[in-house]
Amino acid sequence: MKLADGKERTIQSMVSTSFWSPDGRPMSSAQFLESSFGTLPDFFRNETELRRIWSDPDTRHDLLTKLENKGFSRDHMAEMQRIIAAENSDLFDVLAFVAFALPTITRQARADKAKLRVDGHYANKQQALIDFILGQYVAQGVDELAAEKLPALLRLKYRGAIADAIADLGPPEAIRRIFAEFQKFLYQEAA
Repeated sequence: MKLADGKERTIQSMVSTSFWSPDGRPMSSAQFLESSFGTLPDFFRNETELRRIWSDPDTRHDLLTKLENKGFSRDHMAEMQRIIAAENSDLFDVLAFVAFALPTITRQARADKAKLRVDGHYANKQQALIDFILGQYVAQGVDELAAEKLPALLRLKYRGAIADAIADLGPPEAIRRIFAEFQKFLYQEAA
């Protein structure tokens, strides 16, 4: 299908999904995608700004909340992932595909690239935590990168012993900084 920017996007037409416009009328997945394209510039002006917002757990959370408030629920986003055959991709890829016609990549490919970029930036135990979190991200999705998930991830990695995490990684503030900081490597533009 061709959107207003003149670029074409491919969608799976065999999927049957119901979308509803803000005024309560049913709309097709193509109409939803077209309306999304027109609305997304309200949330970010360009690819660089989307990457900056999405790279930080707090600003990503704010963006997802704003999208939800404007009718782009997580269910709609998940359905869009299915429509564009990006179920194993990040929600970032859905937004980038709709707004900028960027190709989607899988979470696994994104995590593999991030591991290469992160290499040498962190100490071994910090790197081990990042690798663990990236594994959870690949398996579960972008929600694993939310700030509120960090305590659960630490409990899972350290088998409930948060004191061991602090002994390995430093004080909670340092752990939070590492958790937020490494995410920029996930969303860096390809070199």
